[in-house]
Amino acid sequence: MLPILAVLAALSPLSVSAQDVPVQTQVRNDANVPNRLATQQHALQSFVAQYNVVRNGMNLGRATLQVQPTQGNRWRADLLMRATGFLSIAGIHADTSTVFDVVGSGLRPISQATTRRSGMFGSKQSVGVFNWGAQVANWSGDVKDARKRPVTLQDGDLTGLLINLAVVRDAKPGKTLNYRFVDEGRTRNHTYQVASTPENIKVGDMEYETYRVTRTDAQKSSDETVLWVVPGGDTPIRMQQREDGKETFNLQLIEYRKGASA
Repeated sequence: MLPILAVLAALSPLSVSAQDVPVQTQVRNDANVPNRLATQQHALQSFVAQYNVVRNGMNLGRATLQVQPTQGNRWRADLLMRATGFLSIAGIHADTSTVFDVVGSGLRPISQATTRRSGMFGSKQSVGVFNWGAQVANWSGDVKDARKRPVTLQDGDLTGLLINLAVVRDAKPGKTLNYRFVDEGRTRNHTYQVASTPENIKVGDMEYETYRVTRTDAQKSSDETVLWVVPGGDTPIRMQQREDGKETFNLQLIEYRKGASA
């Protein structure tokens, strides 16, 4: 399950605040999705994207994903989710962040922080630090004791947010993508299959030729995560989670802005 969708599935949102990562992000209402999303593959660059969070046709809130450079030639990826309507009464919201380096063509996580916040249930927080010199990662805070044990790192390990970026970067028609997910003391192998034929998806008054990228749960084949991406773009056009064959969440891109955060 992708972290964006995992956060929403919990409905007691996560807020992740890694080192040098702000906990608030804004996207201007007049932002439009540019044609540049359909260009050929390019180097990592900063952007802010906003999604509607939908389940069974009901709008549950907004999710904002941004990637920005930070100090020391590092980058950070932030995800923020805010509930609307009756869900907002409980004060539920979610943020998640990863600070990372770009090493060659790869993304290498440096820190990961997660905070679960709810007006009714208070907040829980965890922080992960990736020590690539020692090849281990450690988590502290509100995680199970078993998950506070050091995790041995492998080259190419990614947090969930970085897997989102890697899928968009790597997707090519018919290609199989493999990543190792490392987060909160857990490791899992994630395999994604890119469709061979495109699908057209509209964002506002613009239409994009996207490719469906599917990950099926290895232990439960009726659970899957699906992304629709424009190869060479920055961020998925749409992300959907299904459990027992039924949609649980659907994130639909509504705004995009290249460059610095608003």
